[in-house]
Amino acid sequence: MINEIVWSPESENDLSIILEYLISKWNIKVATHFLNEIEHQIKLIDNNPKLYPIIHEEQQFRQCVIIKHNSLIYYHENKQIIILRIFDTRQHPKKLKFQ
Repeated sequence: MINEIVWSPESENDLSIILEYLISKWNIKVATHFLNEIEHQIKLIDNNPKLYPIIHEEQQFRQCVIIKHNSLIYYHENKQIIILRIFDTRQHPKKLKFQ
């Protein structure tokens, strides 16, 4: 890795909720696939932090679609990739909050 990957408490909580849902409603295989997709996207982001579009111009937040229902929100600063949220894209964007 070129950059340090930092997960915010909110993103850790988001991930935990999503994994619990996937395991309870689907199975461990689906949850593992989801984790693999996140890992793959983080590697791509690490290699090119500006790969994905900016969704918040002022703070330079970017959005990466993991799967069609979930996006990873992050920004790059001082050799760090800060993962802010994993957002369910079926929700209204105004529900997306950052601490």
